[in-house]
Amino acid sequence: MVKYLDYTSPSLNYFFDVNKSNLMKKDNRNFINVLGIQQLNTLEDVSLLDIYLSKSNVVEPHYHQNAAELVYCISGAATVSLLNPFTKQIQNYYITPGQVANVPQGWWHYEVANTDNTHLLAIFNAPTPEVILGSDILKLTPSNIMAHTYCMDEKQWKKTIAPVQPSTFIGPTKDCSRNAYIPQPNQQYQYTQQYSPQQMYYY
Repeated sequence: MVKYLDYTSPSLNYFFDVNKSNLMKKDNRNFINVLGIQQLNTLEDVSLLDIYLSKSNVVEPHYHQNAAELVYCISGAATVSLLNPFTKQIQNYYITPGQVANVPQGWWHYEVANTDNTHLLAIFNAPTPEVILGSDILKLTPSNIMAHTYCMDEKQWKKTIAPVQPSTFIGPTKDCSRNAYIPQPNQQYQYTQQYSPQQMYYY
């Protein structure tokens, strides 16, 4: 859609401080800032998320229904993982400063920080980066539907997803002490032992 702006209007803005537009904050080392048309009204088909992560933290599995995403690594290192809907394979891309990974519109994906002080810029070809989060799918889909569809015990399903917090954005939660899988650069998965968010590591 072509948007026409009256560039003589004093209501138009051409500058914005993204540091003042927090989308979510887990802690002082793990947070996401947002820039879209709501923050800067002269934007057209572009928006971004400014993502800060410490080692082992994950931007939870999600997809963007309205935009493709280009993930640019500013500092640190991250593995960008996406589910290719055509091959049914998870593709893992290890990126370091100056490298990018491209996620087509609507593809299921997530990002894992491999080092502390990881800084990513996610750039979208839409004026607002809309998102559907895995945590919301798990918590908002009726448990009886999940149990019936996948032939599960409904009580067990409810127990399994009980710790999931809607709109998690960045995981794991601070009190997490479970085992986990971490994506590797060679597209294989490595099993880790018990961890806290500070102890989980990439190797």
